[in-house]
Amino acid sequence: MDLTRLRLLVELERWGTMAAVAEVAGMSTSAVSKHFAVLEKEAGARLLAPEGRRVRLTPAGQRLARHAVDILARVEAAQAELAGEGEPVGRVSLVTFVSVATPIVLPAVRRLRADHPGIDVRLIEHEPDDALRVLQSGAADLGLVYDYSLVPRRFPGTLTLRPLGTEPLLLSQPSTGAATSRTMTRSRLRGLADASWIANSRGSDDDELVSRLCAGAGFAPLIRHRIDNLEMVEELVAAGMGVGVLPKLAAATRRGVVHSPLGELGGSRRIALAANTGAWAWRPILLLGRYLWQEAQRVLDDAAPEPPAPPGPADFG
Repeated sequence: MDLTRLRLLVELERWGTMAAVAEVAGMSTSAVSKHFAVLEKEAGARLLAPEGRRVRLTPAGQRLARHAVDILARVEAAQAELAGEGEPVGRVSLVTFVSVATPIVLPAVRRLRADHPGIDVRLIEHEPDDALRVLQSGAADLGLVYDYSLVPRRFPGTLTLRPLGTEPLLLSQPSTGAATSRTMTRSRLRGLADASWIANSRGSDDDELVSRLCAGAGFAPLIRHRIDNLEMVEELVAAGMGVGVLPKLAAATRRGVVHSPLGELGGSRRIALAANTGAWAWRPILLLGRYLWQEAQRVLDDAAPEPPAPPGPADFG
């Protein structure tokens, strides 16, 4: 199959319209359409289906697009290896969650842009469930994801993970009564059995985390509020309307709020980089991953080993 047509297929899955693909590829819409007609013959399967005035990928088209991401990454890696020189150039879409944006992502991207201006980083905000779907679809190249040590996540086998480190979990509670910033104990946690708990609106791993945490203290939590915005969670706590679990990077110093480390009761949040297995061979992705790792070392615990260095001229001499 022609690599140009595979690239067009990947772009169609990413952008969704023939016009957008034509603009990105610098072709006319009719030329793009002809390429897809030839690609369907090469694949021996129908890859596109009309949907009103647009087109969508059929299941076969979606599968081929996912294979194409891996194929193109491997070809680009081979070309870079054979060339062995030159500045890395390319666009990397990074999907990330909000609490690592300021301490890790933005410093890493700023440094990367200064050192390698040919790498264009695009940011997408998603929590892990959606981030993993975006990565598998090919709409993002690299992702920052997390899980909890109390609630291990099963990650898709098509993705390769590179751990960055961990961060402790804190109990955010109003600074009244018996609230203290000392590490939480089971007996003190048991005193919050009648409290209103705050969880997110997705009802995913965070619910399970709160349930397991409270179960260890012998009670089931009353989840009364479902809030995704972390600043609003803290506002509710400061107003005396509830308590909630926050990772250390998301906990701000705020009047009326006390953050008590949960220690072994709550375990930790584990943060990792994720990408489709073949994508790691591409220098822009490997470089961005390396810069993210370097920034993560400043703010995370249990730092993971340094990732491999991207290939350069000296590696191919």
